[in-house]
Amino acid sequence: MKILSVNTGLPKTVDWEGKKVRSSIFKTRADGPQKVTFLKVGDDTQCELKFHGGRDKAIYSFDNHYYKEWKRNLDFKDWRYGIFGENLTTQGLADDVVRIGNLYRAGTVSFRAIQPRIPCFKLNLPFGRKDILGKFYQSGCYGTYYRVEEEGVLQAGDDIELPEESPYEITIADFAATYACRGENQELLKKILDLPVFPDDIRKNYEKFLL
Repeated sequence: MKILSVNTGLPKTVDWEGKKVRSSIFKTRADGPQKVTFLKVGDDTQCELKFHGGRDKAIYSFDNHYYKEWKRNLDFKDWRYGIFGENLTTQGLADDVVRIGNLYRAGTVSFRAIQPRIPCFKLNLPFGRKDILGKFYQSGCYGTYYRVEEEGVLQAGDDIELPEESPYEITIADFAATYACRGENQELLKKILDLPVFPDDIRKNYEKFLL
């Protein structure tokens, strides 16, 4: 497992469908060592803290494997790491192998997998297309939000270690699929809600699927 790129960005206002939209989804590669705190990577700054950022969303990763799939299926010329808004573009951290609660380490930073990323329409902005959000959900590949457990420094090229594997077998893919199918698998839904690291800010979104 490895970090292929570290990506950060500042809030930016753009025109979208006749309106001014402010977003921090526009990320560019940040070269060299980047300081990671409990709330962010490098100079990355979120502009809507009600929905983004915070302890349980300090780092967002998206795996290079998904880039390969997108490139095969989407005619788009400006492919670059960070275009999905991720802080870390990774190799080997696909949704179906990342367990909720896994503790990873890269450089001197320790970070724990907490939840999948559930994006809004702003995912369309870097692509300049209205159909990206729908395609993203159809792909079933969401990427992972992490809580920083130990602040430090990391950079592109760092290996990612797994010093502590979660005792829970529920993966990011399971977590995301349960949301997408509105809790069709009630047994899995209940296991997810029982996770000690389940984020409080989205608990009600899952509890509404209980029968």
